[in-house]
Amino acid sequence: QVQLVESGGGLVEPGGSLRLSCAASGSIFSFNVMGWYRQAPGKERELVATIRTNGFTNYADSVKGRFTISRDNAKNTVYLQMNSLKPDDTAVYFCNAYKAVGGFNYWGQGTHITVSS
Repeated sequence: QVQLVESGGGLVEPGGSLRLSCAASGSIFSFNVMGWYRQAPGKERELVATIRTNGFTNYADSVKGRFTISRDNAKNTVYLQMNSLKPDDTAVYFCNAYKAVGGFNYWGQGTHITVSS
C-alpha cells in the first residue's frame, strides 16, 4: 500500500503560478505512470498530466504549454508546475500512481486550487 499526499494548493490570481507536490510513502520507481487529475465542482474528474518511468509526458490540451509535470524518483515525489493559471483551472487536484503489474492504482486525498481575483 502506497500513500500519496498532495501539497501546494491554495488561492492564486489569474496569471499566477503554483507548484503542486505529491509525496509518496514508498518508492515511486516501480509505478509505470504517475499523474495529476483534477475535478471541478459539478464536473467529472479529468486527466491533467501524466509522466511515465521513462520520462515520457502527456498533457490535457487545456494545460499544454502552461503546466509541466516532473518526477524525482530519489525523493519519491511528483510535481506539477502550473503557470499562467486561469479561473477554469479551479478544481481539486489529485495525484495518481499506477502500476501495470497487479493493476495497482492509488489516489491522493486532493488539494484545492482556486484561481480568482
